[in-house]
Amino acid sequence: MKSLLKFITCGSVDDGKSTLIGHMLYEAKLLFADQEKALELDSRLGSRGGKIDYSLLLDGLMAEREQGITIDVAYRYFTTDHRSFIVADTPGHEEYTRNMAVGASFAELAIILVDATKGVITQTKRHTRICALMGIKHLVLAVNKMDLVHFDQKIFDDIQEDFSRTAAEFHFQSIQVIPVSATEGDNITKQSQHTPWYAGLPLLSYLENVDVLDASNTKHFMMPIQRVCRPDHTFRGFQGQIEAGSIAVGDELTTLPSHEKAKVKRILVTDQDRDLAYAGQPVTIQLDREVDVSRGCVFTKDNQIQEADSFAATILWMDDSVLTPGKNYLVKVGTKVLPGTVTAIKHKIDINTGNTVPTDHIVKNEVAQCEFALSDNIVFDSFEQNKSIGGFILIDRVTNMTSACGVIDEALQGSDSLVGLDTEINRDVRAQQKGQNPLTLWFTGTVPDNSTLAKEVEKRLVSTGHHTMLLGNGQGESLQRLAEVAKLMNDAGLIALVSNDSPSENDRETARDIIGKEYIEVYVNRPLAGSSSTNDTPGNPEIEIDTSRYSIEEAANHVVKRIIRYLINESSRGQFLNF
Repeated sequence: MKSLLKFITCGSVDDGKSTLIGHMLYEAKLLFADQEKALELDSRLGSRGGKIDYSLLLDGLMAEREQGITIDVAYRYFTTDHRSFIVADTPGHEEYTRNMAVGASFAELAIILVDATKGVITQTKRHTRICALMGIKHLVLAVNKMDLVHFDQKIFDDIQEDFSRTAAEFHFQSIQVIPVSATEGDNITKQSQHTPWYAGLPLLSYLENVDVLDASNTKHFMMPIQRVCRPDHTFRGFQGQIEAGSIAVGDELTTLPSHEKAKVKRILVTDQDRDLAYAGQPVTIQLDREVDVSRGCVFTKDNQIQEADSFAATILWMDDSVLTPGKNYLVKVGTKVLPGTVTAIKHKIDINTGNTVPTDHIVKNEVAQCEFALSDNIVFDSFEQNKSIGGFILIDRVTNMTSACGVIDEALQGSDSLVGLDTEINRDVRAQQKGQNPLTLWFTGTVPDNSTLAKEVEKRLVSTGHHTMLLGNGQGESLQRLAEVAKLMNDAGLIALVSNDSPSENDRETARDIIGKEYIEVYVNRPLAGSSSTNDTPGNPEIEIDTSRYSIEEAANHVVKRIIRYLINESSRGQFLNF
């Protein structure tokens, strides 16, 4: 059986990626007769004066042909006498970097093209970094358009040396540099007479012989659960693809994160029973007893995989919006999806130098190291060991689009407990996550109007998308305890509404001292028979309202109008009016 090589082509705009692969397929006679004929006919209207335009084989979109650039990822399958191939021709324009990252995520090898007339440029460095981030270990640097520099060896050597400096930090397992001309065919399928100084293999021969085996079968067994299959009450199987190692009937498995153990009763590959299954195979596994397993769980044999609810990671930001701490997304690791929050952006990475740059935000196509907190533990491994549960994507919760891809660097200390997290997930992060400035509305004055008004104000805040918590007199709770709870609510990013008969000005000042700048006093004054107040008249409340002049609904509207500006912009603090 022939081995399969999955590779991508990448590089800057107009470096000749599509032309390179098209010429390779054409010269190696790997096209069907109708494809070859269509290429020759389409080339008559192309940009090469009637000569064959090999890029047309891969640039299938009309917009690609009109602009002469690759926009989407084009996948092609072909096979030679020595090997089978799947190639992803990826776009070079910076605008479509996310498409290039998608192509890189499946590949074992990358062909990075460099225009010999331009040398190593920023996009070359960006694509090299993305290839490393996506776990590619083998590179081919194709120095293209050598015909335009008259096959000058010095230019080739200078580019090779420059690229070696760029790639040094990434620890690729192999890098082969080949001088080529994609349009003329030099060193594509056969050795070029124009480069007698190059002693290596032509591109296709090198691809047929390069060893990219990652020895997945020698690693510890690991399989994320994709689906629980239960066609009837007699059968319960767990389906997924084995990502590493092997499994045999009778082996004992550990289920993560529950840590329950069970033995393999049966293995099915499609609908056939097997005694043994290996990495890369999709299987259904039946266990000898019932265990707590659902989509997103992981089967392992040695239980050496990590678990954490917060981690540091390196990401490629692919969204048009700006990423800032406090934003929340869906985090997908393996087959598990959990809500998560970006708690910190530690730094971004300069594409040209590799140096770290302090920042509090990142924009599209930037690479950065960030910290994340999840709603529950996630099962993960090092990206080096298991790409499937060492990498992850961020999914926008509104649009369901992929906003970023990344690799997990390490679990954060204290991730298995609440202790220590408050230094990372602070009040500002929680507030930004909720899109509001937290505060405490302390309703005092006439009873029961103050509690009725507090309830009505909360209704209006919730209806406009704010996050609240209503507090009041509790059994045995002192005023100081209420203030402490309100402060905790503020630390959680919430708006606390406290209705309490705090009778003295000293009591209210105590609450103000505990809560701090978030304290907003709402004094409800209703000087009519039938209602009561034992409170001292406050000296300077932020809001005072006479409920004998307004209905509760009207009063609630007035209170919300007075505080809404502060909820959006803390600089508006103090802009309250009594009425």
